[in-house]
Amino acid sequence: MTKADRSSLDHRRPAQPDAGALEFFARVAAAGSFAGAARELRLTRAAVSRRIAHVEQQAGVALFVRSTRSLGLTEAGRRLQARARAVLEAAEAARRGLRGRAEGSPDTQLTGTLRLTSVPLFGQTVLAPLLAAFQARHPALRLEIRFTPRRVDLLREDVDLAFRLTERPPEDCVAQRVLPYVVHAYAAPALGLRLGAPAELAAQRCLLLAAQGTDEVTLPWLAERDGRRELVTLQPAIVADDLGSLQAVARAGGGIVLAPDFCAVADLREGTLVDVLPGWRLPVPEGDAVMAITLPAAVAPAGARALVAFVREALAAGVSGAPAAQGAA
Repeated sequence: MTKADRSSLDHRRPAQPDAGALEFFARVAAAGSFAGAARELRLTRAAVSRRIAHVEQQAGVALFVRSTRSLGLTEAGRRLQARARAVLEAAEAARRGLRGRAEGSPDTQLTGTLRLTSVPLFGQTVLAPLLAAFQARHPALRLEIRFTPRRVDLLREDVDLAFRLTERPPEDCVAQRVLPYVVHAYAAPALGLRLGAPAELAAQRCLLLAAQGTDEVTLPWLAERDGRRELVTLQPAIVADDLGSLQAVARAGGGIVLAPDFCAVADLREGTLVDVLPGWRLPVPEGDAVMAITLPAAVAPAGARALVAFVREALAAGVSGAPAAQGAA
């Protein structure tokens, strides 16, 4: 093969998008439309469209699905987005550093959009008030929050951070313990219940977070003092997919609710619920801690890393009212 032939092949092979192209792609993807990107970048819509066409030419694949009403990412676009957002974060961090040195003080404000998800148990009782404090510190950072029990694929679904109850985080992600927890049995003090052993639960009205159609369940209780185990088969009086509703029933005297301790902090403090089976806890298959899961540090946005650090510090200090996260490191 001659040098001219090799040159011709190299000319036909698409070039890889450079850092500037990746940053531009990330900004357009975050804006959600060419019109929105044009406003943010102070360009015409036609100019944005031309530059994106050039990025796609460099990549050799279509990155956006265009329609008259919306703009979405192709599969190739979703794969490229994590790398592009990392480039954007690095560029913004470098610019903040330069501004800070020029002004004589560091600029630590976060900007852009942080997409996160959490299991409802943790998100609604512990995380929500912390998010208010975090955003007060970073008012230019926009949050998109999804509370769902479903396991969200961070890369495929374009999510930056997930809070989950799991012992098996994805191998290609970074997982950090943020809040250890235990499950206890709680009821309204007016019922006057104080059980001596888990077996006594079988005779009580138990309220269980479980799938519809759960008629019977066997639970392995663990003695906190000596590690004894006791299997108890329950026929729950109420099953529901929302723990908050079950706690409301328990406060009204409707039975015993099995719940993580971080969900019962306010009730215990206010005296609306009490632990009716002291000295026993219920191990759960998902593990004994809430985990914060992000993509690897090279592609995880600064906002995700900052929020994980903020949540861990706040819980370690007991700021949210949840149990202090002793040993969460």
